[in-house]
Order: sequence, then structure tokens, then C-alpha cells
Amino acid sequence: MRFASAPAGEPPASDLVTAMVDELEPLYGRIDRPELPSAGPADFAPPDADFLVGFDGDVAVCCGGVKRLDDETCEIKRMYVIPEARGRGVAKALLVALEDRAREMGFTIARLDTGPQQPHAERMYRAAGYAEIHNFNANPIASFWGEKPLVPNG
Repeated sequence: MRFASAPAGEPPASDLVTAMVDELEPLYGRIDRPELPSAGPADFAPPDADFLVGFDGDVAVCCGGVKRLDDETCEIKRMYVIPEARGRGVAKALLVALEDRAREMGFTIARLDTGPQQPHAERMYRAAGYAEIHNFNANPIASFWGEKPLVPNG
């Protein structure tokens, strides 16, 4: 698995985000509505943010972004793994890559959220060390908000 920064608004990143939004629509409605927390391409633009695409060989299989909230805190958004790559630890590897990228960018705290129709995501986040916190981003469709200190690796 290889991870690379990619513009969120261009393929292959935009194709993965579109697939994620389409997959979640039956669960929550459109998750790219204006009243929901912003997670568009501009939110993942360097230097204050980044968007990663994970590749298995030459195939883009996952994506996710690091969005700046303040000087110390970032939010991990738009995590997605294509159905064909699920069940192989890709989501865990993606989360680690996003946390590593956030550390490289100088963030010391990562936050994220997930909805009630994704209990597998909540379990993964809790297992990765995300402690439940308040609704930090006013997301009306989330049911879990988590925070994790990003201690230096090594």
C-alpha cells in the first residue's frame, strides 16, 4: 500500500470521494449538503491541509483528508475504501497514514466523526485510540465524535 498526496478535486481523489458520497446517500442523504460540515476540495488544499489517496499497485483503493481546525487540531474527513479492498486492513492503514501526515504538518490533536449507520467505523476509531468528545463540528448526522493526541512517532 502506497499513499500519495493528491488534489481532492481531481481524479483519482475526486472519483473516490464521489463513490463515498454516493454510497452513503441511502444511509444519510447527501453528505455534501451546505448545512453539513464543509469537506470540499478547498478544505484539503495545502499548505494547511492535505488529501491522501492509497494505491494498491496502480489502483486507487482509498482516500481521506486532513482538514485544519486550528494551529494544533485537525479533522480527519472523507475516509473511504472501495468495496473490493475492504476487509484487508486498508482502512486502518489509511487512518495511520492520515495521522502520520497530520503529525508532519505539525498538528498535535486529531478529531473525526462518524454516523450511526457505520458502527464498524466507530469501532475502528475507538480501537485506534479516539476518545469520545463533544460534537465539535455541529454535524447533525454524526453520532460519534472522537479525539486523539498525536504523539510524535519514534
